[in-house]
Amino acid sequence: MSESHPERTDSAELTADEMLARVLYRDGLMLVIDKPAGMPVHRGPKGGANLESSFDFLRYGLPRPPVLAHRLDRDTSGCLVLGRHRKATASLGLLFKHGRISKTYWAVVEGGPVEDQGTIDLPLGRLNAERGWWQKVDPEGQKAVTNWTVRGRGDGLTWMALEPVTGRTHQLRVHCAAMGWPIVGDNIYGSGPRFGEPTLHLHAREIVIPLSRNKPPVVVTAPVPPHLRQRLMVCGWTQDSEEAT
Repeated sequence: MSESHPERTDSAELTADEMLARVLYRDGLMLVIDKPAGMPVHRGPKGGANLESSFDFLRYGLPRPPVLAHRLDRDTSGCLVLGRHRKATASLGLLFKHGRISKTYWAVVEGGPVEDQGTIDLPLGRLNAERGWWQKVDPEGQKAVTNWTVRGRGDGLTWMALEPVTGRTHQLRVHCAAMGWPIVGDNIYGSGPRFGEPTLHLHAREIVIPLSRNKPPVVVTAPVPPHLRQRLMVCGWTQDSEEAT
């Protein structure tokens, strides 16, 4: 498994070398890259650094750069899937739409549940018109389901594996906060700072993609980024266990 990459301390575009070093998986149809925390996948209305601007470095001889098959929040790190051509991107889009792609996120939350596993089933809707992408628990909203398992505990924190059954915007962040254990560093739904440390402790750890009917699913794991390590270690994670993965 690839090693974790150095933490980015600026918001500059990724260089070709940095982008290529973040490729976790490549075949003729898709790429899976290790998205850094703190960088949006799209260019925002005000411009600024974004991941998509560096996709041209990932053509690997094809006439066009790959395109996003889904998205991750700006402050979420880990597995991000790109389609390498139009037909592949359409196939991946259908797999995501119909819930065929399994995703496991690692999070460190404040406090944590008493139980060791469970399911959150709370519908979500828009918070308000001004904050179009911010969400809230809403009985009239869209169905949203998350399965969770505790991986470790320590010092008032809990390391959790979160598996979203549905794919709503900010689902994991809202669900954890609604349960009373917000994700560390969440500056929207938790007690995280508006700027600075700690960065959101949410990492797209593993993705399972059944892209071919005749082959086993593709399983990709993203290494633990530097900003998660200290609090994960408090909860029982070790570098040795990472290297053995």
